[in-house]
Amino acid sequence: MSADDIRRRARFDRVRYANVWEDPGLLRVALEPAPGRRILSIASAGDNAFALLADGAEVVAADVSPAQIALVELKAAAVSALPRDEALAFLGVRPARNRAERFEALAERISLSARDFWRRRPQAIVRGVIHDGRFERYLRAFGRWVLPLVHGRSVREALMAPRTAEERAAFYDRVWNNRRWRWLFRLAMSRALLGRGGRDPEFFRYVEGPVGARLLERVGRALRTLPLDENPWLDYILHGNFTRALPYYLRPAPFERLRTRIAGLTLHLGSIEEAAALHGGSAGFDGFNLSDIFEYLDPPSCAGLYADLLRAAKPGARFAYWNMLAPRRAPPALAARVRPREDLAQPLFERDGAFFYSAFVAEECP
Repeated sequence: MSADDIRRRARFDRVRYANVWEDPGLLRVALEPAPGRRILSIASAGDNAFALLADGAEVVAADVSPAQIALVELKAAAVSALPRDEALAFLGVRPARNRAERFEALAERISLSARDFWRRRPQAIVRGVIHDGRFERYLRAFGRWVLPLVHGRSVREALMAPRTAEERAAFYDRVWNNRRWRWLFRLAMSRALLGRGGRDPEFFRYVEGPVGARLLERVGRALRTLPLDENPWLDYILHGNFTRALPYYLRPAPFERLRTRIAGLTLHLGSIEEAAALHGGSAGFDGFNLSDIFEYLDPPSCAGLYADLLRAAKPGARFAYWNMLAPRRAPPALAARVRPREDLAQPLFERDGAFFYSAFVAEECP
């Protein structure tokens, strides 16, 4: 399957991810965003592009989905135009009754296509756009309907309590990890249900083996080993919102830096390789945030995409991306042009707060 094939086979006319379910802390170390550096990024819901911008980089964010581009445009407008408390309320983190009116005030800051997209979805504006993703709806349903079948409210709330590493492992092993948890998690996160309700079935085309069991193993490792009291992804799953922990770009200091640097963001509706060719120019890129894009492609298509991106890479440029269910690395044919940075990637992966992934990959041009 080529990159064009995935655009034909999967649906990109709706918001699939209203938030980015990847840890920007890994990208901030791996890609070293700073003033004067240019980074090409998958747009998705914008959170990671915003984190790189907040650290000073110039960012080109690309996505084949008009819905995702419209979402990033609206988030960027809210960040640049509204005080932080009002932005949190408009986006959906905090309660608000005037989101429809606020949207009309922000509409002049976004493109006509984004404006039309959101005017066709007034209820998404009223609810708060960070809740409009298909994946978010699936996870809210999991938190609301499945987890109460596993544990009572007090146990669910206790999961995010501050603990030492030893205490976290003991809580998971002795309290949380019962038979019902394992069975219901594997069912809810199975290929069939997750593909039907959360992700597109086409995203599993190159995945082998049981999906739910593999995800259960990763989530179990995270719940046993990672600090959970300030984990925004777990917070959203448990509570249906960011009640205790915010995404990085919405925290006070990054938010204030981001709003002064939002002009450094360029959005591209189209593939990442198209964006590389169009926006690379003579300057090229110092870094590439590729999300888990290679999982959706067959190995020959991955090799072609990687070669396209290398044409826009500066000497010393770094590539950063995740593996979730399909293992992907730089193609062997390109070994002379890019080298693995496992020394960088593995320590970062061990602290990855977005716990669905099997690997974090960092690679570097000579």
